[in-house]
Amino acid sequence: MKQVLAFVLLAGVLCWLMFAPVYRHVLIMRQALLQKEVDYLLETGASGARGYIDEQMIAESRARLEDRGLAAEALSYDVSAEDGRPATNPEEPVPRGVGIRLTIRFESDNLLVLDRLVGAAQGSTIRIGASGMKMSEYVP
Repeated sequence: MKQVLAFVLLAGVLCWLMFAPVYRHVLIMRQALLQKEVDYLLETGASGARGYIDEQMIAESRARLEDRGLAAEALSYDVSAEDGRPATNPEEPVPRGVGIRLTIRFESDNLLVLDRLVGAAQGSTIRIGASGMKMSEYVP
């Protein structure tokens, strides 16, 4: 009985050690994907033609990230202008020289369950995010 228990424990630890880099890699890749999306939205939203990041652009971003494997309902977007005005209104674009700030957060459930099985005390919910700011180039 002792040998079976030792085998089960050893097998669990070996599995954890083998797969630990894999799911950590998934976490790093998701964060990089979010940062890439933030950079893209800021580049297109703060351009001279727009000066805003509206709901349609956010919906398209959700669809792109969902195509990459992220759950769209777990994504949250926070768009603001540096001077306090809303940066999501196409009727009032952010003028040139004012920064547009964007933060995308992703809440991932059960990504680190394997850590809990081995005994590491962590919550089951992981929150990752990416943010950036770009000066608007819109000239009315």
